[in-house]
Amino acid sequence: MKLRAHITSHLVKGDDLNHHGTLFAGKTAMWFVESGFIAAAFWTKPENIVCANIHGMLFKKPVGNGCVVRFESKIVLSGRSRLVAYIKVLDNSDDDFLLDGFISFVHVDHNGKPLPHGIVIEATDPEDIALQERARSL
Repeated sequence: MKLRAHITSHLVKGDDLNHHGTLFAGKTAMWFVESGFIAAAFWTKPENIVCANIHGMLFKKPVGNGCVVRFESKIVLSGRSRLVAYIKVLDNSDDDFLLDGFISFVHVDHNGKPLPHGIVIEATDPEDIALQERARSL
């Protein structure tokens, strides 16, 4: 199946800010994982997905109060029980690139043990192929 981007958005409010008045990384991490989880849930049942590793969340610029941030996530790599999501975050008003990174999820049974999912990810677009290569190196 072709890679599909899933989009979620959040309004950055006062409660989301750190002591510098910019978006708190912990809040961003929560939204980041949620976005990747939604992409993984497209491929399999949500009750079978657990987050195993945030491979990085690299901010390119600070995010201020009132900004609407758009999370674009897609599963770019699959293993026997692993699914790797790439998440890119943009400023919704001008598509300015804010941050990106990868998250690994594990497909599990009802006891939390890894379970093969049988999912095959087919990257055909040059950008998706490059993301898949980056994910393989994690």
